[in-house]
Amino acid sequence: MPRPREHAELGFDFILDVWQRRKWLALIAFIAAFAGVTSLALSLPNIYRASATVMVERQQVSETFVRPTVTAELETRIQTIHKEVMSRARLTEVINKLGLYPELRGLVPIEGIVERMRRDVDFSVSGVDQTSGRTSTIAFTISYTGRDPVSAAEVANLLTQFHVEENTKTREQQAVRTADFLRSQLDEIKQSLDSDQQRIGDYKRQHNGELAEQVEANLAALDRLNNQLRLNGEYQIRAMERKERLEREAATAAAVPPPAPQAAAVNTPATELAKLKDQLTDLRRKYSDQYPDIVHLRQEIAALEQVVQADEATHPAAAVEPVPQVVSGRPGEQALQEVEAQTQSLKAEEALLRQVIASYASRVENAPKRQEEVQQLVRDSEASKERYETLLKRYEEARLTESLEQGQNLERFRVLDPAIPSGRPTAPNREWLLGMGFAGSLALALFAVVGAEKLDTTFHSVEDLREFARIPAIAVIRRIPTPSEARTRLVRRVLVTASVVAALALIVVGARHIGSGNEQIVMMTARGRG
Repeated sequence: MPRPREHAELGFDFILDVWQRRKWLALIAFIAAFAGVTSLALSLPNIYRASATVMVERQQVSETFVRPTVTAELETRIQTIHKEVMSRARLTEVINKLGLYPELRGLVPIEGIVERMRRDVDFSVSGVDQTSGRTSTIAFTISYTGRDPVSAAEVANLLTQFHVEENTKTREQQAVRTADFLRSQLDEIKQSLDSDQQRIGDYKRQHNGELAEQVEANLAALDRLNNQLRLNGEYQIRAMERKERLEREAATAAAVPPPAPQAAAVNTPATELAKLKDQLTDLRRKYSDQYPDIVHLRQEIAALEQVVQADEATHPAAAVEPVPQVVSGRPGEQALQEVEAQTQSLKAEEALLRQVIASYASRVENAPKRQEEVQQLVRDSEASKERYETLLKRYEEARLTESLEQGQNLERFRVLDPAIPSGRPTAPNREWLLGMGFAGSLALALFAVVGAEKLDTTFHSVEDLREFARIPAIAVIRRIPTPSEARTRLVRRVLVTASVVAALALIVVGARHIGSGNEQIVMMTARGRG
C-alpha cells in the first residue's frame, strides 16, 4: 500500500543510493534530450547576411538664399523611396531576375514569396545629433538575409541601386509636389476657416440663453421668480391656516348640541356675517384690498349677505326670534371649497414657478460649459487662421524655390560600402544552441529522477521499513530468483533497450525533420547570440 515518504537527510550516501536506483533513467532522459537538440542544431540551415551603406550628400546652397523645403523632408522621402522599392512589382522583379527562393516556387503564390522577401530585408537609418537637438540623417543601410552568401550580396546591391535611382527620379518632382501640396492645403484650410465661423454662429443660436453674456439677465430672472415662489409659499401657508380655522369651527359647531332659541341667534348667518366684517376691517388695517385673504373674505361676505337676505325674505321673524340653524353650514362649506380651490391653484402655480426656475438655473449652470465650448471653437478657428497664414508663407517660398529645384542635382545618394559575400554564416549559433541543450538535458534528467523518487512508494531497505512500521525487524530474507524469473527479466531488459533505442532514433529523426530548412529557429538563435 502507499506509504508517506519521510524527508531523508540529503547526504552523500542518500544521493549515491538514489543514483544507483535511477542512473539508467537519468542517462536515458539526458541522452534523449541532448540527442534531439544536437540533431536539431546540426540540421538547421546556414543563414548569411549582406549589407550595403548609402551616404546622403546634402545640397550646399545657403538657406539665406533658398529655403531647403525638399531637404527638410529628407527622412520622409527616404521612407517613401524605401516603400516604393519594397513594392510587390519591384520585389517580384528582383526574385525573377536572381532566381530567389527556388524551394518555394510552385508551392507558395508570388504574394507569399514577396512577403517572405520583405521579412528578409532590413532597412535602418543612421544620423547624428545636431546642436538644435534634432537628429540629422546622413546615411542608411540595406541588409538582406539568405542561404547563399553570393546571392545575398547581389540582392543587397540591387536594392541599393533601386534606392539611388528612385531618389534621382523623385528629386526632380519634389519641389512641384510640395507646391501643389501646399496649395491644396491652403484651399482646405480656407474651407475649414469658413466652416469654423459657421459652427460658431450655429452654436450660439442653438444654445441661446445659456451663453456667458446672458448670465446677468438669467440671474435677474431667477431673483424675480424666487420672490414670486416665496410669496406663493406664504399664500399657501395662509390658505392652510384659514382652512384649518374653518375646519375647527365646523367641527365645534357639529359637536355642540342644539342651542336654546336665545343661543341660536348667535350662530345665525347674520352673526357670522358680522364676524367676517369685523375680520375684514382688521385685515384692511394691515393689508391692501388686493391681499388674498381680504379678497376671499369679501367673497364670503357677499355670499353670506345673499344667505341672510334669503332667510329674511323666507322667515321675517328670524330677526326677532331666529329659528334653529338649518342651513348655517352652507357658507362654511363654500368657504372651504374656495380655500381648497385657492390651494390647488397656488400649488399649480408653484410647480410652474419651480419648473421655470429650474430652466433658468440650468441656463446659469451651463453658462461656463457653453463659454468653454465657444472658446474652444474660437481657439480652433484662430489655430486654423494661424496655420493658413503659415502655409501661405511657405507656399510663396516653395514657388520661389521651385525653379531652382527642378532639374538640379542639389542632393544625391552615394553608395559608400557595397555589399560583399560573407565568409561565415550569421546564424544559427550552434554553440549557443548546444550549450542551452546540454543545460536543459541535465535539468530534464534531474527532474526525471526527482519525479521518480516522489512517485515511488516501495521500500528499498530495512531502515525504510523500520521507519514506517515502527516494529523491530527479526531477520532479512534475500530474494532468490528462479530460472524462469531470470529469463523474464532478460526479455524485459531486451524489450526496454529496444524501446529506448527506437525512441532515441525517433527523437533524432523528428528533430532533424523539424530543423531542416526551419529558418525561424535559426533567426531565434541569432537573436539569442546577439
